[in-house]
Amino acid sequence: MVVRFISNQEPGFADIVERSMSHILKLVNIPSPTGFTDRAIEYCYHTAAEWGFSLQRTYKGGLVIHVPGKSAMTRVLAAHVDTLGAVVKQVLPTGRLKLSPVGGFRFSSIEGEYCKVHTLEGAQYAGTIAAHKASVHVYKEVEERTEDTVEVRLDEMVSDAAGVAKLGIRVGDFVSFDPRAVLLPSGHLKSRHLDDKASVGILLSILQAIHDEAIELPYTLSIIISTDEEIGYGGNSNITPDAFEYVAVDMGAIGEGLNTTEHVVSICAKDASGPYHYELKKKLIYLAERNHIAHAIDIYPHYSSDASAARRAGYDLATALIGPGIDSSHAYERTHRDAIVGTVSLLFAYIQSE
Repeated sequence: MVVRFISNQEPGFADIVERSMSHILKLVNIPSPTGFTDRAIEYCYHTAAEWGFSLQRTYKGGLVIHVPGKSAMTRVLAAHVDTLGAVVKQVLPTGRLKLSPVGGFRFSSIEGEYCKVHTLEGAQYAGTIAAHKASVHVYKEVEERTEDTVEVRLDEMVSDAAGVAKLGIRVGDFVSFDPRAVLLPSGHLKSRHLDDKASVGILLSILQAIHDEAIELPYTLSIIISTDEEIGYGGNSNITPDAFEYVAVDMGAIGEGLNTTEHVVSICAKDASGPYHYELKKKLIYLAERNHIAHAIDIYPHYSSDASAARRAGYDLATALIGPGIDSSHAYERTHRDAIVGTVSLLFAYIQSE
């Protein structure tokens, strides 16, 4: 079951990895907190449309890309383009804004971050996320960072709620966090929203390689770009009746007691939704071992995926979860080109396997 194409010595493999990095950098700079993902989906749609694949926009706002194979039986790869963010919860008398979180993060992890407020009319205003009692020269006590103590300081000439209203900012407007994406000569990529735009970028580069190299797959491939994963729904719909395997491509978390690093592809054995399908997990591990792909097997107790959402929705599928190792998940994240290489390699081995 050794697959020749995945070798990083193959002509063109380095180009696939570099295209992945390019897509990732473009995607993380497109604001797309859950519920505000149209621009990111448009990027994916127009990118995939260049290669002539069949595309389907879903009513939920996601995207499904169909790649025909020798068999109508279908493998699903899913990644999500929605990210953490917030909506305006309250306009304060001072002209500052309070936030309601979108997705699971600690408010301490966004303190000091630049952000943008997006109005219904399409205007965009810059701001900074700051603690209410940020100044050490004024406030002696240190408050816990929560949605009650953290505010958006708008970079506009406003000092009251009326001034904010004149800008067109309303309760419920989306707030996106600036990614601060940096690709370093060391191969490290640090940015917010690598969860899960790193995986989306990888899938787009794989689609191009399938097109450019005229790769014939043994099974039809359905790629789902979902838009609700950060709030628990994810890719739980628009799954073709011919689907028999479903692999979520998402970040591999890094921390104490875990094996995953920024230099490997992570294969998840179990997360908060329970163990993944034994035979499919075993196949992915076998492919990684036989093809000398740097990988780690881990268990994530506070994690669920697009595949978890599909299982909860009642689909009869073998499911798995893999993805590049990413440090500081749901904060200012970092990965390495090595993890992208490993994930690209394992995905190619998988989709070309019988």
